[in-house]
Amino acid sequence: MYGMVNKAIEDLVTIKFGEDKWQAIKKRAGVNIESFVTNEAYDDSITYGLVGAASEVLGLAPTQILFAFGEFWVLHTAKLGYGDLLSSAGRDLPEFLDYLPSFHVRVALIFPHLKPPRFETSDRGTNHLTMHYFSHRPGLSEFVKGLFSGIGKMFETPLKVTQTKMKDAGADHDEFLLEWGAAAAA
Repeated sequence: MYGMVNKAIEDLVTIKFGEDKWQAIKKRAGVNIESFVTNEAYDDSITYGLVGAASEVLGLAPTQILFAFGEFWVLHTAKLGYGDLLSSAGRDLPEFLDYLPSFHVRVALIFPHLKPPRFETSDRGTNHLTMHYFSHRPGLSEFVKGLFSGIGKMFETPLKVTQTKMKDAGADHDEFLLEWGAAAAA
């Protein structure tokens, strides 16, 4: 993963829990990197190690860490790093979700060695759609749920996220039913 992912984990931890917790997490994960370079590629094992260590140091389940990181990614990291791209991606939640499958294509132009996930939409209705998430990286469905939660918060629109297929349970990809507005309240 690119350094911006690891830097975002650092930012999440230092903002919410303090620098001392970040240093403890790095030590527990065996990470001796002083500062992550945003556009430099790092082995995925570093990121997974940081999440595991954060779970131990902070006393939170890895799923809680990943969900919080997904929300933080949208509400903090993406706004800082992709502000213009985000603001051009849609005026409201449904428009943004329709655009999401194209988002990583544009991001890949910025990061040439990126192996991004792929999103596809189906079953689009007035207040719902099905989002398909394809990634070669395992164990990230809670992160994706956090992303969707953050997108709902970004647009100040209640969003209900229900995972309907799980790659970790044998499906070929993760699938999420996203419902907003009146459908999210039901």
